[in-house]
Amino acid sequence: MTLATPAQSATWTFVDGDWHEGNVALIGPRSHAMWLGSSVFDGARWFEGVAPDLDRHSARVNASAIALGLAPTKTAEEIVGLTLDGLKKFDGKTAVYIRPMYWAEHGGYMGVPADPASTRFCLCLYESPMISPAGFSIGVSPFRRPSIETAPTNAKAGCLYPNNGRAILEAKKRGFENALVLDMLGNVAETGTSNIFLVKDGHVATPAANGSFLSGITRSRTISLLGDYGFRTTERTLTVQDFMEADEIFSTGNHSKVVPITRIEGRDLQPGPVAKRARELYWDWAHSTSAG
Repeated sequence: MTLATPAQSATWTFVDGDWHEGNVALIGPRSHAMWLGSSVFDGARWFEGVAPDLDRHSARVNASAIALGLAPTKTAEEIVGLTLDGLKKFDGKTAVYIRPMYWAEHGGYMGVPADPASTRFCLCLYESPMISPAGFSIGVSPFRRPSIETAPTNAKAGCLYPNNGRAILEAKKRGFENALVLDMLGNVAETGTSNIFLVKDGHVATPAANGSFLSGITRSRTISLLGDYGFRTTERTLTVQDFMEADEIFSTGNHSKVVPITRIEGRDLQPGPVAKRARELYWDWAHSTSAG
């Protein structure tokens, strides 16, 4: 039986020493990653001629691989070089998602842990427009982020994402575009797709990195840029009530960088000046760095 595949945007994949156009078939039913989820990835971005923090994203995918018991086969520098080579295959008109990945082909003891010697690598680049900076709505999810004792939260692991997926689906059923996800103690962790910030009385705050979510590269960059501008960000425990009473809320993430949140549950918000300035600072920095 042949299943129809939906049309996909322009895609190039590097695997086994060469570039291939399109969504290359890589994993079979005996592959460890297919049945036991031993895959990690990272996401960087190319847009408007720049690829900010590409070096940090490339280094993080290797750290994620090690955390999941895999053995990285490329250096961060090699991943950067391959990415810059692959980007030449696009017309430069649409933002590109940059996704280096590792996975295990075989298992170790009784098949359960990954066999690091079987680690494979691919780099997938594909056109993916960034979402509008107009913002999005969030609903508080009944599902929680796991702790480091219950899941590999120190890796950007594919096995973590079905949980965020169900959080987003539940929020969408209630009319929201995204979910506000809490940690195991009931404090705010992140949205279903990004890190989150609030502003109250001119003070910026974001949930403290407590091991239940990835402290994102764009999050770190935004904290640094706001600090240089004069807005110190406090990383601390934050509750749903803190966000319900905030003057403004915004998110940071690789997909669309800095985006305001315009509704949380039954409360509407306007995109605020700090979010606007954070986005401007990020764009100015991205276009001024030679690392792009």
